[in-house]
Amino acid sequence: MDVLVLGAGVSGHTAAAFLKRKLGKKHNVIVVSPGAYYQWIPSNIWVGVGRMTIDNVRFKLARIYRKWGIDFRQAKALSIHPEGDDSSSRGYVTIEYTSADQKGSNENVEYDYLVNATGPKLNFEKTPGLGPGNNTTVSVCSYDHAAHAWEELQKVIEKLKRGEKQKIVIGTGHAMATCQGAAFEYAMNISFELRKQKLLHLAEITWLTNEYEVGDFGMGGAFIKRGGYVTSTKIFAESVLAENNINWIKRAGVQKVDQGKIHYETLDGDYKTIEYDFAMLIPAFSGHGIGAFDRKGNDITSRLFAGNGLMLVDADYQTRPFEEWTIQDWPTTYQNPNYDNIYAAGIAFAPPHSISKPMKSRNGTDIFPTPPRTGMPSGVIGKVVAQNIAHRIRHQTDEHKHTASMGRMGAACIISVGYGIRKGMGATMTVSPIVQDWEKYPQWGRDLNATVGEIGLAGHWIKLFLHYMFLHKAKGYPFWWLLPE
Repeated sequence: MDVLVLGAGVSGHTAAAFLKRKLGKKHNVIVVSPGAYYQWIPSNIWVGVGRMTIDNVRFKLARIYRKWGIDFRQAKALSIHPEGDDSSSRGYVTIEYTSADQKGSNENVEYDYLVNATGPKLNFEKTPGLGPGNNTTVSVCSYDHAAHAWEELQKVIEKLKRGEKQKIVIGTGHAMATCQGAAFEYAMNISFELRKQKLLHLAEITWLTNEYEVGDFGMGGAFIKRGGYVTSTKIFAESVLAENNINWIKRAGVQKVDQGKIHYETLDGDYKTIEYDFAMLIPAFSGHGIGAFDRKGNDITSRLFAGNGLMLVDADYQTRPFEEWTIQDWPTTYQNPNYDNIYAAGIAFAPPHSISKPMKSRNGTDIFPTPPRTGMPSGVIGKVVAQNIAHRIRHQTDEHKHTASMGRMGAACIISVGYGIRKGMGATMTVSPIVQDWEKYPQWGRDLNATVGEIGLAGHWIKLFLHYMFLHKAKGYPFWWLLPE
């Protein structure tokens, strides 16, 4: 059997590793990814403030996969053909090589099982003027973006040292962008670095977000236990921002970015502008535009993908009012409903709906975060998909023994504030479940015994420990499979 994995990020790399471990030499695992490197994305924040280099957060995939016996192709997927063609009934994916020695050449790679773990397309073009190479906005969504962000931030620091006041804007660069946590963490680290250099009083830092309330983080906010008391993530996040001299603008959908100016619309329907000298804004996410075709060459993209390019799975995509959404709408096996040998993991699957309440401005513009699925959820889903495919192959069954609903699983998030063994802090938060379960937890939507938040140096130590632990796991070092996702 041939199992083809598209993507080598947190979800794809995890899936490939567990597939090979469980299937051994009797079956082939093939990984297709356009980049030569695996990267531990959560630590890009430290690259963006000069505390780590890109080589601290990445390693080459080819050597690891060669060691594991995985067939690695440095290429991008162009189209999926789940029914095969006249020469074979097996499905195949048309890929285009991106490696220097084969760049531009195409190949059809056959599969018996397919895992789409391509992650998101960083859709900067959805917001005119946004992104690296446009004006002076930067990103920390990849290691090269983060390295560029540090280059630009150093210019700001030099101006501050000369006594020049600087305006810094961090947040979301589209009205429906997700990944607020990464941007929030970057804002904290910039504040820490400037305070350390005694420059913070010259900087005006603003958190610009599409959240209805600060601390929403794309999951509708949460109530957490902290120091024996119940508080909201709104209060939790606002207090952290205030302590770090950061202002905030919420309910804002960025429409356009010009040199030194960010144009946004508010939920009230007003159009406003904020000036900046340095800005890091998270772009909208979408699928990669992979097409799908049947045996006769007819376009069947809509049978595999939603309109945003993310893959359809075993979720309930029926349109209904926000108040009627439940955790039962969320997928458990991540299997495509039309082709049972195709799965999607991590950000590549299409969520059935948002977790935060949908909001429209008075002008009819959607302004709210889409669901986050990065980090821990992506790893868990990748592992579960791998376990089910391996079980199906080894036992010749259609049974799915493992499930991973975001309405059942919890997630942990640590937002670093600074870097070092003796200095810095970490805001640690655990949430369970990720999607609110109002039937089981009618008062809070989540289990308060497992939904907690704390701030302190210990949280920062955990963040550092996790950086090295997850790289240990990703590199396949001894007993890697025992470490959590």
